[in-house]
Amino acid sequence: MGEYDDKKETCGTICLKYLLFTFNFFFWLAGGAVMAVGIWTLVEKSDYISLLSSSTYAATAYILVIAGVIVMVTGILGCCATFKERRQLLRVYFVLLLCIFLLEILAGILAYIYYQQLNDELKENLRDTMTQKYKQPGEEQVTKAVDKLQQEFKCCGSNNSADWKDSRWLEQPGFEGHKVPDSCCKTVTEACGKRDHPSNIYKVEGGCITKLETFILDHLRLIGAVGVGVACVQGTKVLGRYGVKEKNYVGQMKVDFAKRMGMDVANMYFKKRKEHRVKHPMQKSQNEGD
Repeated sequence: MGEYDDKKETCGTICLKYLLFTFNFFFWLAGGAVMAVGIWTLVEKSDYISLLSSSTYAATAYILVIAGVIVMVTGILGCCATFKERRQLLRVYFVLLLCIFLLEILAGILAYIYYQQLNDELKENLRDTMTQKYKQPGEEQVTKAVDKLQQEFKCCGSNNSADWKDSRWLEQPGFEGHKVPDSCCKTVTEACGKRDHPSNIYKVEGGCITKLETFILDHLRLIGAVGVGVACVQGTKVLGRYGVKEKNYVGQMKVDFAKRMGMDVANMYFKKRKEHRVKHPMQKSQNEGD
């Protein structure tokens, strides 16, 4: 019966190891997805970051990239640690798990905090950024971001197209007669911004501020969900890994205990036999004569 239990426990441990190996593989894929979200946010949507006064949005994306890289490394290390069970690998493995957990929680918290203050920040800063920095020397990144924002989201001005009447770029040579930037036009042609009729330019209720806010909020939800979601999976993984170690430890204790009990029984048997021979030497001689 004991032998059957040992075999059953061994099979269970092996199955759990393969399960953790599969989990580590998918965890590695999840790390790639997390890193991809961060890189995509920084590369594809980096123009809009220059329109924000706070660096929190960019910071959350950078944290996701770093966490994604560590997750991928941890996934590979976890596959090795699952089968080799070396203490050094396991220690590094759990340290990396802790780092990932903290980074992902941090990204989720930052995304949530920035989510709450985004509307106020855009209302206070976007109009000034667009009217004071557009087409100004050294502000090429802002100019590119504003043009892309108005064309991609089909909007004009921070709140409406009237915001541009106070813009500094209208005072520069070469832009006489312009009412709005050419990027406000539905069909962009040279000097098309001189005519601000609704048939020519985008007239969107709420302006670009509403469009940009919706865009960033959607990304913050994604960043927060990815960060907190993977962190929760991370906690489940740590508990699973701890269960394997605990099961192996208990199993090894049983084996060691059985070995010790076996040795104790054998030693007791030989000791009793030796004492019996000392007390009954005649019986020993008769047995040898027979």
